[in-house]
Amino acid sequence: MNPLDSLVASIERFDRLDGVSAALAGVVGKAVQPRVVRNVLSGTLIGHPVHPLLTDLPIGAWSMAALLDTLGGETMKPAADLLVAVGIAAAVPTAAAGLNDWSDTQGKPRRVGLVHAAANSAALGLYAASGVARSKGSRGLGKTLGLAGFGILMVGGFLGGHLSYANGVNVNRTANRTGPAKWTPVLDDAELPDGGHRKVEAGKVSVLLYRSGSRILAVDSVCSHMGGPLEQGEIDGGCVVCPWHGSTFRLKDGSVVRGPATRPQPRYETRLNEGRIEVRRTPG
Repeated sequence: MNPLDSLVASIERFDRLDGVSAALAGVVGKAVQPRVVRNVLSGTLIGHPVHPLLTDLPIGAWSMAALLDTLGGETMKPAADLLVAVGIAAAVPTAAAGLNDWSDTQGKPRRVGLVHAAANSAALGLYAASGVARSKGSRGLGKTLGLAGFGILMVGGFLGGHLSYANGVNVNRTANRTGPAKWTPVLDDAELPDGGHRKVEAGKVSVLLYRSGSRILAVDSVCSHMGGPLEQGEIDGGCVVCPWHGSTFRLKDGSVVRGPATRPQPRYETRLNEGRIEVRRTPG
């Protein structure tokens, strides 16, 4: 095991972080409770998690600032200072979006995410101090603080990559769930009363059925956000609410009404055939 993997494994085992993590996650959860806040910070409005997109801004700005501080001449000083300032400004919304995503995690990812956030916060503090030093003419100190911040930023970036690529935090949990293309019987018609819902198996996937009058609606039963069981959620106003994090989807088309989910639920067509409910995945 390489040193970085050993570091991550140590963080994942360090359960003493759980008390602090739970308290902070509770505060963040309350702050992002309003639908508009949740949707904006989750990336629901653009159909893609917004935090990974925003991280490119401070990382890019500070990387170029480090390059200009190291290799640039006198003429590059204003550009380096501007890039430091741009990175500081971009880091604030990036951190807000990251905290929103992190508040939905548990266990090992939550511990790693807390250290990831702490590292990035330390980097932001060092860059803020670097900006102040530069503005006061202490260029040597400003460069030193900036390069120290860049080093810590790389550690935070590595941990962020681990969360995405090793732990699968905030990836689409329905991406590889492909239901049957042909009509497939899943349930006797009489077993689904008006206003009732049931989880059924359709080929290799599970599907949530809901009857509203003469209509039978069907979406994937696994929440696209973090895999929550939608069949255990509340159904209200033609929408199903995930019991884990409150992601809300329209049953008629699977679209996201409220985050943290960013991807819609796969939708299935339904029909009645000889007293049986049949489903197939929506073409296209």
